[in-house]
Amino acid sequence: MTHPYFSKARHPRVLAHRGLITTAGEDSGVWENSAAAFGAAHAAGAEFIETDCQVTADGNVVLFHDATLHRLTGDARAVREVGTRELRATFADHGGLLTVEEALASFPEVRFNIDVKTPAAAEPLGPVLAEHTHRVLVTSFADTNRRATLDAVRRAGASLRPATSGGSRTIAALRAYSALHLSPAGVLREIDALQIPERHSGIRVLTPALVRAAHRFGVEIHVWTVNDPDDMRRLVGSGVDGIVTDRADVAVRAFAAL
Repeated sequence: MTHPYFSKARHPRVLAHRGLITTAGEDSGVWENSAAAFGAAHAAGAEFIETDCQVTADGNVVLFHDATLHRLTGDARAVREVGTRELRATFADHGGLLTVEEALASFPEVRFNIDVKTPAAAEPLGPVLAEHTHRVLVTSFADTNRRATLDAVRRAGASLRPATSGGSRTIAALRAYSALHLSPAGVLREIDALQIPERHSGIRVLTPALVRAAHRFGVEIHVWTVNDPDDMRRLVGSGVDGIVTDRADVAVRAFAAL
């Protein structure tokens, strides 16, 4: 059965990678994973926003990709060493910091794809996500983070689990099973999507066999990170269900005629 996360949403899926930074946003210094970037993605017509979470020194789960501040600010400190108030001040001129709770409240029509970057986020995410499981997909490269978050949501009393995308071990197992022509039923239990690159380190990850295996069990395939409209249309033509992209505006236009 299709998870409500995907119900009544356009196909192919457009997942705005850390929001959308337009030319105007670049000129004004908007950062990824900011309120302004999310607002731009929503305004462009993206129904799904892909984002990432870290935990601050005072225990808030904030939308931030890296483990440290260095790439965005030049500050070498880890996010876990910085308080939310300070981080909020850092983001003030760059689109605005959001906690997961704030993002869900500020964008009630958006479906969020949340990458759990640290095991410390799993437990506090439980009660935050419990009332929004119909519009949240939980993912992580580490399947342990993903499963811990789903368990926390269940303990918080949610009647429905969030949608979820398999991590690196799940994807590796599925590739092995499909190559050996074995049933992936056990691997794909309670998996709603696989979010993968087309290639990794020169090795093709997206294969026709993997797409067939996933679709046979009702699992969607989303490919990241694709910014060229011709590539977007080619991938969808090969059976891909969604595109994770920095250019949600381009993707929405590319798929409008499909």
